[in-house]
Amino acid sequence: MRCLSKALQRPKAPRPQPTSTAIATQRCTAPRCYSTTRSAVSPLSAPSRRPQYQSRHLPTLPSLQSRRTIFIQTEPTPNTDALKFKPNTNVLPDSFPSTFLEYTTPRSTLSPPHPSPLAAELMNVDGVRSVFYGKDYITITKDAATPWAHVKPEVFSLITEAVTNGKSFVNVVAAKEGEEGQGSSASEADAVYDPADQEVVDMILELLETRIRPAIQEDGGDIEFRGFDAEGQVLLKLRGACRTCDSSTVTLKNGIESMLMHYIEEVKGVRQVLDPEEEIAMAEFAKFEEKLKAKQGAEATAAA
Repeated sequence: MRCLSKALQRPKAPRPQPTSTAIATQRCTAPRCYSTTRSAVSPLSAPSRRPQYQSRHLPTLPSLQSRRTIFIQTEPTPNTDALKFKPNTNVLPDSFPSTFLEYTTPRSTLSPPHPSPLAAELMNVDGVRSVFYGKDYITITKDAATPWAHVKPEVFSLITEAVTNGKSFVNVVAAKEGEEGQGSSASEADAVYDPADQEVVDMILELLETRIRPAIQEDGGDIEFRGFDAEGQVLLKLRGACRTCDSSTVTLKNGIESMLMHYIEEVKGVRQVLDPEEEIAMAEFAKFEEKLKAKQGAEATAAA
């Protein structure tokens, strides 16, 4: 009894539990359990085939292939009513016979010898008075009443569309007698001067081409030689932004005249040539100034 009671009071030793390793070994040794264990393996530990992405060649839109980056730069000029637009491409072809083209009326944009669809569209923009083509830039001159905030967006849009579509800025059409054309340096061939002064004229043209024209082109304009008279006066015509600039007289006298007289002793002065419509406009402006001065004088007298 004593031994039995001691045996009952003795704590029972826990039965050894098989470890996971033992279980795995026992399971692996049993053929029937092998299939059960294999089917219970986590899909993360077993190698599996992942679906492979097959690239599909999507059709490319033609508009995306032909898209070009258009960068149009603007530059101010001494004339506050004129701006240079540089479309990063040639405006006039390399073989063009003139260094510039100027369109001052809607009719001139359609007339031979160099009509321009782009210039016609630009002239239809409210406030635009003239369109000037240089070698690689376009100068737009507006009236004083229209702000640039209304003009620039439309000009940008039209130039961008022309460059993107690959349109030609200038077309060549056979000229007809009596039709209004465009202003260009090609008219220098019709300059009036005495053939005996050919040597002097050649020196004038050389200075205009090498020293004067590049500086004026930087300001969005150009210059045209019209003649050399017996009094030693050089007849010139300013174009582009310089044509309507308030400082055009200063440019002629202090800049061009001083240089020509310094290098060519036969030159006695420089005179600007105006077109008939410009002469009429200048005359009307002079009359307006006279009336304004007379009105201010009458008001000052009445106030006294």
